Amino acid sequence: MSNDLRNIDLNLLKTLDALLDERSVTAAAKRLSLTQPAVSSMLTRLRECFNDPLFIRNQRGITPTIRAQSLALPIKKILCDVSVLMQPSGFKPHEAEMEVRIVATDYTLKTILVPYIALLRQKAPKIKIAIFSAKSDQIYTLLEEGNIDFAVISEAEAHINLHMHDLFEDRYICAVHKNHIMATRTEITLDEFCAMEHTLVSHDGGSFLGITDQSLAKIYLKRNVMLSIQGFLSLSDILASTDLMAVAPSRLIKDMPDLVSIEPPLDISGFNKVIAWHERTHRDLAHIWLREELIKIVEKITS
Repeated sequence: MSNDLRNIDLNLLKTLDALLDERSVTAAAKRLSLTQPAVSSMLTRLRECFNDPLFIRNQRGITPTIRAQSLALPIKKILCDVSVLMQPSGFKPHEAEMEVRIVATDYTLKTILVPYIALLRQKAPKIKIAIFSAKSDQIYTLLEEGNIDFAVISEAEAHINLHMHDLFEDRYICAVHKNHIMATRTEITLDEFCAMEHTLVSHDGGSFLGITDQSLAKIYLKRNVMLSIQGFLSLSDILASTDLMAVAPSRLIKDMPDLVSIEPPLDISGFNKVIAWHERTHRDLAHIWLREELIKIVEKITS
């Protein structure tokens, strides 16, 4: 690359960032509100500046070279720093117009994000919020490429290169409907637990094995998982209409009045939730405010 900074400008870096994210000249041009020839011309200048082809054509678009991939994070940091530099001295939530994209499970949505959304509607009514789920191995890429702003996930799911802040811990309990034969019990034996028929919430879908089954396997036991579902939203209805038992997070069950909790007869590892975000939004005043408001409301809920 030439040492003369006059050969490169901010628009070239924005174009390279868009090309790295989109892997398509056409899509990058649309994102930048430019024509395809303009982006192609900028790519030519970028190749001259970095003395590298940067992208190779393939059947679906373009593939970044190793050199281009090595530039992805530094360029995002530069663009983020410039964005911070251009911001006014203070962030005004009530006037802010932006979109916030959050990855979270339905458990997280019900336990902490519902009150967070209510708070944002009061303090920052012009901010649009999108909440959706994603597989664990997709989260870092979604954050890195700017497709989401932060994720509320288990610490074990957080990539080592992400910023994190602890939110809360939770543990697993047994749950049945209030009309279930076991509903008057506060404890259950291990034999009774294994003899029961269970429903399992499998976040990736389709699995009949979870953290409870891992704990049982350590003592050479199994339970009867008869139903596997992908989310918690229908759990109360399922338990109400069947004789099934579920092992579920305690914070979720306490908000379902038709369900009764029973202490599990074995140790099941709990989990903690964190908010995780990428370096690209780390210094942004709006995102700092959004993260701090979530942290404060979680502290209020869990205290």
